[in-house]
Order: sequence, then structure tokens, then C-alpha cells
Amino acid sequence: MEIIVCIKQVPDTEELHKVKINSETRTLIREGIKNIINPFDENAIEEALRLREKIGGRVTVISMGPPQAETSLRKALAMGVDRAILLSDKSFAGSDTLATSYTLAMAIKKLGKFDLILSGKQAIDGDTAQVGPGLAEWLNLPQITYARKIEVNEKKIRAERTLEDSFELVESPLPALITVTKEINEPRYPSLKGVLRARKEKIIIWTAKDLKINEKRTGLEGSATRVIKVFTPPSPSGGEIISGETSKVAENLIKKLEEHRII
Repeated sequence: MEIIVCIKQVPDTEELHKVKINSETRTLIREGIKNIINPFDENAIEEALRLREKIGGRVTVISMGPPQAETSLRKALAMGVDRAILLSDKSFAGSDTLATSYTLAMAIKKLGKFDLILSGKQAIDGDTAQVGPGLAEWLNLPQITYARKIEVNEKKIRAERTLEDSFELVESPLPALITVTKEINEPRYPSLKGVLRARKEKIIIWTAKDLKINEKRTGLEGSATRVIKVFTPPSPSGGEIISGETSKVAENLIKKLEEHRII
């Protein structure tokens, strides 16, 4: 089975206070901060590896980003994936979810035959959950989102799909695209052997020219959304601190809320 996993390199949550905005392009400046594999995408990698262990095949990981995204791809290799591909070109910079899904789709078309595409349900830096479904649309694939459990055979996939207060069973023919939640598994740690292999393994790098893409559909030009203004909201003023014993504080707080007709 040919399995493709789409991953994204994102800023470590502990480093978010260091992230700055480019005043001209209004995009994040990621240089100089620690970056990691998007946590949900690690679950997608793990699930792909488990499927390969059960039914055989090959796992290919694809990421779109600047050259430093190679570090995330090498971690994926250390976890055990078979090959890693980086889509990196200056023309890709500033891509929104529409342009990103288009570029990923063109890379997957270049790869050729596949049976299953996996990705995390969303990225922690954008939280849109749009790239997976967008990719399915570009490739005209059936999709199952928010999967917490999957079962695969040669012809179809069955998934438990997470809802707000329950789940539903969904079945789809292959090839298909699945986005997964954290519930689906616990990602493995790279082994020493895997780390050593990842250091030596060659990462395939594809540019816009390699993909033969329409550059008007990628990067800032190909993005349907625009960041018009970036600013820090003013700090709230005029607040009041109520101190004292807990019971008295609670009593005074209720009175204040009643006075302002909040409750």
C-alpha cells in the first residue's frame, strides 16, 4: 500500500512569544525560533507506520516550507518513514490554505499512484483544518475528517469519526484522504538506528519548476485570503481588583456583577 502523509513544520508552543511579523508581507518570521512537527501530523505519521507494519507498503512524507523544514522531515525519517519530500520555493511563501493544498496536490500528482493520504486534523499555528479537505478537493478524493480510529483493507477504509459528543462510523473506497485526531494513537519515539539513518538519508526537494505548477495559484498571489492589518489589541483598563477572604470576595463580586446588570 502506498501511503502519503502531509505534515507541516510549526513554531514550538513554548516559542510563540518570540514569533514576529514581517511588516511588508504580513507573514510570520519563523527564523530563529524552535520549530517542530505539527503534533497532529505526528499522529498521522504514526498511523501510517502502523498500517505499513500490518499490511506492508511504503510511507512517503511531504511537507511544504522553507529549507529549515528539513529538520521535521528528518524526524519523520527517524520515526521510520521510507522517504521524505520537501516542497520549497520562494514562490510558495505566504500561501494560505487554498494555495498550500494546491501545491501539495500537484506534488502528489507528480508522485503518481497512491492508496491513502493521511494528515493531522489541523495545524496548531493556524487552526483552520482546511488543508486536508482542500487537498481532497483538488485531487477529487473522498475524505473522512477527525478520525480517531481507522481500519484498512485493499479496497476500502473504515473510520470512527469524532463528533462533539459522540462518534460516527464512516466507510470509504480507496484511494481516500483521512485527517486524524490525537486520540488515534501515541506517536513513537525515534530509535537510535532511525536517527542515524535519518542523518544520512537524502531528502527529495521539489521546486515550483519541478512541479510544473501555475505560479498564480500558489504563494501570496494564489491565496484567496489576505492579511490586511496586524496589531496588538490594547490592554483592558478600568478594572477593579477585589481582595480579602474568599467568601467575602465572592460576595462582593456577585454584588458588582448585579450592579452592572451582568447577572
